[in-house]
Amino acid sequence: MEIFVLILELLGTAAFALSGAMIALRHEMDLFGVCMLGVVTACGGGVLRDLLLGQLPPVMFREPVFALLAVIASLIMFLPVVRTALKAHESTYERMLLLLDSAGLGIFTAMGVAATFQAGYGANVFFSVFLGSITGVGGGVMRDVLAGQRPYIFVKHIYAIAAIIGALLCALLWKPMGQRGAMLVCLASVMIIRLLAAHYRWSLPKA
Repeated sequence: MEIFVLILELLGTAAFALSGAMIALRHEMDLFGVCMLGVVTACGGGVLRDLLLGQLPPVMFREPVFALLAVIASLIMFLPVVRTALKAHESTYERMLLLLDSAGLGIFTAMGVAATFQAGYGANVFFSVFLGSITGVGGGVMRDVLAGQRPYIFVKHIYAIAAIIGALLCALLWKPMGQRGAMLVCLASVMIIRLLAAHYRWSLPKA
């Protein structure tokens, strides 16, 4: 794996694991629950990606460093000093969760698009965008289901739409800008859309 892609995946894994652990803490789960939600959030989208590509077993089982990193990040969030600080500063908690979740979404959306090109399906833009979006939002959906709440992507600001836009830009810019450029544009666009949506409270129409 190229070092640039590896660094991005490690950063995304840590970001999503921390956000998953924060949701678990909000629901007052025990240590196992915090670690489980951290791992599911960090690795769930990647597992879906690998299953759709027919790459078995999924990367998280072939290269357990990602699951291990997710566990370590979750354990950090479970430290008493961290839990106390989060409870005492609710606004900081919300900002951290938004930032970490946005970063993880952008990184894993880009990773999903990259996987389609590496598997030889890059010419299929629809599949690239679909796989990128699923990789980005999959772990978060699993996290929310396990936490007993409605999936974030259906009720909170602009989430899945940000992943779709980022994935589309990544797929279209892959050849003219190259892998790194396209993935960075994807990451930046997803994070900007998510942060602006949260700040201005953009949401899709509701029933």
